[in-house]
Amino acid sequence: MSDAEPAPEGTPDLTMVRRMWADDRASRALGMDARTIELDHAVVAMPVTEDMVNGHDIAHGGYIFTLADSTFALVCNSGGRPTVAAGADVTFIAAARLGDVLVAEGRTRAAYGRSGLTDVTVTRECDGAVIAEFRGRSRNLR
Repeated sequence: MSDAEPAPEGTPDLTMVRRMWADDRASRALGMDARTIELDHAVVAMPVTEDMVNGHDIAHGGYIFTLADSTFALVCNSGGRPTVAAGADVTFIAAARLGDVLVAEGRTRAAYGRSGLTDVTVTRECDGAVIAEFRGRSRNLR
């Protein structure tokens, strides 16, 4: 199905969120790959490159946060209404290293009025180790 075709009846229309992802130069520049985009759910992968490693020889937390935030954006925009972050928190649990592929999986936790909560778990692909937990608070623009 092309982005121009309407979604079949009963299927969420993901045209807006897919277009948003296609236009996301920041995520693309970091090598992010959106593996799954569904209503209230997304999975995004990102390799840890040399440019992402800090002075402790581990992945800089800002890049891990950015991966989670990009996943959060897909989840909270999957309903087709332009939505932005109102705030977010991250807890770093384990280190990621050069060459690791990180996988962020996000799901809507709650949606109420124009506000929402989205949880994103970042894991290391090779062993499933949890690297970080992220909670984003969103606000619909309309």
